[in-house]
Amino acid sequence: MTDHILVERRDAVQIIRLNRPEKKNAITRAMYAAMATALTEGDGDEAVRCHAIFGGPEAFSAGNDLADFLTVATGGEGGEEVFDFLLALAGCRKPLVSGVDGIAVGIGTTINLHCDLTFATPETVFRTPFVDLGLVPEAGSSLLGPRVLGPQRAFALLALGEALDAEAALAAGLIHRIVDASSLEKTALSAARALAAKPPEALRITRDLLRGPRDEVFARIREEGEHFRARLKSDEARAAFTAFMNRKRDGA
Repeated sequence: MTDHILVERRDAVQIIRLNRPEKKNAITRAMYAAMATALTEGDGDEAVRCHAIFGGPEAFSAGNDLADFLTVATGGEGGEEVFDFLLALAGCRKPLVSGVDGIAVGIGTTINLHCDLTFATPETVFRTPFVDLGLVPEAGSSLLGPRVLGPQRAFALLALGEALDAEAALAAGLIHRIVDASSLEKTALSAARALAAKPPEALRITRDLLRGPRDEVFARIREEGEHFRARLKSDEARAAFTAFMNRKRDGA
């Protein structure tokens, strides 16, 4: 486990909290592994009836940690932890609620496509700069995005890289409700507790009917993953990462 992921239980709700504020909750492989373990163990625990995921103030997540990206792009191995998490996320058997504030980049956006209820603050901005980095969508977002947002809105988000503010995300169906930052966690946990209090088998069947078969989502996550790994080692991605790191170094 890692201190960058905090897991706690409040009654029948398991809370998974990203806790790397110094890096705006950019997610490392160790963090992915910890979240995968939490989801899997929570799903297997009868005392857990609902999962809730939170980031921090002004930063739900800045996306994947670029150091991990660069390790793979320069010939290193790894990444299994990412796919363990994505498959645990897509296969989660219990309701999943998220509370999002501030930046939600890459996986910080696509994770919410798997959530049953997402609450966001007015300051939240969703963005997926996959193509700008020479990469492709992940987390099954190339399948779920068009289903949730519609094909053109999904293309604008996932290919054009156009950001969605909270109002646009609400109108597009990516989030359930906009709430003030001061009440974000309270509101999301209230919904999670309400779900946790419902008859679990009836809720499970209802959720399965609403979400449909998972096999297609699992297959798309694996297909995206093959392209993603290949793209990480491409000349396009290396050039994009180098340009990004140079801008970051220069303070741009």
